[in-house]
Amino acid sequence: MKHTAFFGDGEQTFALPSDQILELERKAGIGFGAIYQQFLAGQFRYADILEVIRLGLIGGGTTPKEAQALIDAYAKPTPVVEVFGLAFDILEARWSGSPASADDAQDELRQAAATGDLAAAIRDAYADVPA
Repeated sequence: MKHTAFFGDGEQTFALPSDQILELERKAGIGFGAIYQQFLAGQFRYADILEVIRLGLIGGGTTPKEAQALIDAYAKPTPVVEVFGLAFDILEARWSGSPASADDAQDELRQAAATGDLAAAIRDAYADVPA
């Protein structure tokens, strides 16, 4: 349930073990499922994106001090769509055991969230699902 991606100055390992999930829930003020659903719906807070990445770095073995330095140096000045994609992949790795990029439907939802057309993508993704 780890995710590896280039972030900052090299390949980083991200993971959200139970301790990091509990801290994420505490900081966000909502449960992990609600956080995941907000990301799917494109209704996330910027602070939650940064916190998912920071806690993912810590869960992947980075020290808290270094994780915060990476967030400050690389996540904050990066376009939101890019850090959103990384945060979503970290959440997805913990949620389903693999990052979203491995699943075409999830990729389409992430792209739609980035372009503001998430509602249409969700309707399209579930168009063939029986009611």
